[in-house]
Amino acid sequence: MNVEIAFIGGTGMYSSEEMANVCTVSVKTPFGNSSSGMIVGEISDRRCAFLPRHGIGHTICPTNVNSRADIYALKTLGVTNIISISAVGSLQENIRPLDIVVPTQIYDRTKFRPNTFFDDIVVHVNFADPFCKSITEMLHKVVLDIGCNVKMGGTYICIEGPQFSTRAESGVYRHMGFDIIGMTGIPEAKLAREAEICYGTLTTVTDYDVWHEGGISAEMILDNVRKNDEITRKIIKNVVEKLPATDETCACRNALKKAIMTDLDNIPNEVKQRLQPIIGRYL
Repeated sequence: MNVEIAFIGGTGMYSSEEMANVCTVSVKTPFGNSSSGMIVGEISDRRCAFLPRHGIGHTICPTNVNSRADIYALKTLGVTNIISISAVGSLQENIRPLDIVVPTQIYDRTKFRPNTFFDDIVVHVNFADPFCKSITEMLHKVVLDIGCNVKMGGTYICIEGPQFSTRAESGVYRHMGFDIIGMTGIPEAKLAREAEICYGTLTTVTDYDVWHEGGISAEMILDNVRKNDEITRKIIKNVVEKLPATDETCACRNALKKAIMTDLDNIPNEVKQRLQPIIGRYL
């Protein structure tokens, strides 16, 4: 099944009503089960997949999202472009609730999550620019065209969760110059790069983080998640219509070209077979 574009939905986004000719596909992976079955269908005559990272009904907390299985399954389906959709908090006064941010950098503050496919071989991918440049620019243009308040660029700090930050932590993150805070950007972005998939993130701001005198409440966040849902679905349709065909010369698509340090002759056959969808073109 050759699926070109995948959307990974975050809090509040558990289905894709935009798709036609929908079916659910289960993909076995050597890393266990993905967050749910892959919802596969068509948008504007392009084959797409949708995956709710927290599972149907939001049953998986950020630490327990099996991102290795999710990205591996999407790679197996032939996906070359991933659009991640995430709810985040704002760390800056000028980024307001219900704004949209398309970040260009990410800072990893997670602690307990497997963040590589390569437990048995040594691979060092370039991750200096964690989001695909062409997808990021396209997302910004689409959101602008729709007329939403959008910030292009900035840094997403990804914390472990599931608790929100303390006021001290939130203040430090602001002092360090970070723009938005969430719990799911890592390890997805790292794994997508290892899988040579172009990956970009669309973040919807639900609240100011606890540094702000207004504070955080689950009620506020869920209310703003619902408000963001309608516009996000409109963005999805426009993204599919405007996303150009995959550029095979993109650095994302060739991330492993000089990154595999282990001599190929020293990689056990079992490992080669297990990682075939990821490294097969180099074997």
